[in-house]
Amino acid sequence: MKTNRPAVLALVLTLWLGLAPAYGASKEMIQLQTQVQQLQEQMTAMKTSFDERMGVMKNLVEQNTDVANKLNTSIKDLQTAINKSQQDRAGQVDQISGQVQALNDTMDEIKARLATVTKQLQDMQSAQQSIQANEAANKAQQQMMASAPPPDVLYNNAVRDYNGGNASLASQEFSDYIKFYPNTDFAGNAYFYLGELQFKQGNYQQAVQSYDQVLQNFPSGNKAASSQLKKGFALIELGKQDDGVAELRHLLQRYPRSPEALQAKERLRKLGVSTAGR
Repeated sequence: MKTNRPAVLALVLTLWLGLAPAYGASKEMIQLQTQVQQLQEQMTAMKTSFDERMGVMKNLVEQNTDVANKLNTSIKDLQTAINKSQQDRAGQVDQISGQVQALNDTMDEIKARLATVTKQLQDMQSAQQSIQANEAANKAQQQMMASAPPPDVLYNNAVRDYNGGNASLASQEFSDYIKFYPNTDFAGNAYFYLGELQFKQGNYQQAVQSYDQVLQNFPSGNKAASSQLKKGFALIELGKQDDGVAELRHLLQRYPRSPEALQAKERLRKLGVSTAGR
């Protein structure tokens, strides 16, 4: 029996064409499965590596947390120690401040006592110097009195030189009389004659002072009216007419019948003023 070769070939070709696509599809599946398997293995390896790294990170975090906790505890302990030290120092500072204040108070008290003692010492020294000065002055006065001429001789010599026109010597003698015998009756006269000499020399201000010595210290002396009259004249010469007029009017009230009153009226008349004030 002859085989129909074309038919067989056609059948084989048909089978081969049918099997060829199935074989190709199976190969691609195998490749896909292989790739999937590789991906799974890579994913597993990555997961394992990630888990290992996470474990390491976790350990690091735990270690850092422990270190941070320990550091925080150390900081707290250090802060506590610092606070305690500051409190201790504050107490020491307060104690030292109290001691310093006590020393200052003691020093102030000592200074006050020293000032008191110094003042007492100065007062004692001043009193001693005053006593010594008084003793020296008294001694000098006694020596001058011992060397001074008798009061009547000195006064008469002064009046003689005054009347004789020896103004310089008379002024010295009247001044000596006042210095040696300031409390005698003739001391007022000596002041008056000094005023007269000063008035003649044009020293009106000094003359007023000399006349005032008579009026204040010897108001009942025999030169009181003359001193007030010449004081009024001296004030007028100084340009103090109102004061001078007041002195002359006062003279008229105190000594209305004296020769000095006539001179006062004449001077007031020349000035064009009344003898009595308002």
